[in-house]
Amino acid sequence: MRICSLLPSSTGITFALGLGDSICGVSHECDFPPEARSKRVVVHSRLPSGASSAEIDRLVSEFTARGESIYRVDAEALRELDPDLILTQELCHVCAASPDDLAAALSVLPRMPQILSLNPHSLADVWNDVRAVGAAAGRAAEAESLVRDRIERIESVTRAVESAVRRDGRPRVACLEWLDPPYSAGHWVHEMASLAGGTDVLGRIGEPSVRVDWQQVADAKPDVILISPCGFNCAQATAEFTRAELPPFWQELPAVREGRVYAIDANSYLSRPGPRLAEGVAILARASHPEVNVAIPEGSFRALGPFRVYAA
Repeated sequence: MRICSLLPSSTGITFALGLGDSICGVSHECDFPPEARSKRVVVHSRLPSGASSAEIDRLVSEFTARGESIYRVDAEALRELDPDLILTQELCHVCAASPDDLAAALSVLPRMPQILSLNPHSLADVWNDVRAVGAAAGRAAEAESLVRDRIERIESVTRAVESAVRRDGRPRVACLEWLDPPYSAGHWVHEMASLAGGTDVLGRIGEPSVRVDWQQVADAKPDVILISPCGFNCAQATAEFTRAELPPFWQELPAVREGRVYAIDANSYLSRPGPRLAEGVAILARASHPEVNVAIPEGSFRALGPFRVYAA
């Protein structure tokens, strides 16, 4: 089977199911596992490289207002690859190519491939998407095993923080998916924060991320602030934080006073709806209850001090 995966999350799922050799085309953002970078790129971004967060937000708004996609699908590459299965998504037209982006490209293909469009809003939806990819690619048993392993990983984290939750309660957590302008994290992140022993005070379960203002962040009185820009790794999130124009009352926020502001590798563990969300729950548990010994991936989490950054 020849598979084209047009979004990083489905590429991660496909590799996790042992189908790396079947992938013939990916998007420009597919970087995990590292072998994905060796695949032919069939989706390209129309946003300029190196644009600031504010510039990205402005350009996305302009593209959206004109009814244009921020992605370009390489129709000739798809024709040459002649895939049996194309994995795409309907969840967010900012995050990855959608079925609409495929329409013109499909018209030049020698035959119509199977199109599987993913649309997760919760962790249960993500696991069902894993199953759907497995079923479409003939790896249903492997998909079920992967889902079971990921759920068990999350359950182990939840058990680890149970006593801390009973003793100290649930900290109020603000998950910021963008800083300029600020956005709260959406969809499955609210649920992940709860499983990790916290309470997301800005997002809503199953709902998209929404733009907020800094006063809303202050009014939420967060005990923990997570700097987790969509598509950014931990180092990039840290750099974005150091450049951000923070409000004058920033130092008065409970999380800042207590030194509980953290940068997270959202690109790997929060933004992409795939198997590594289980590690994302562990990272949120470390942020919510740092006294609990929960293993997290190296380089995925960093505490941000008021005047310096130090690894955690």
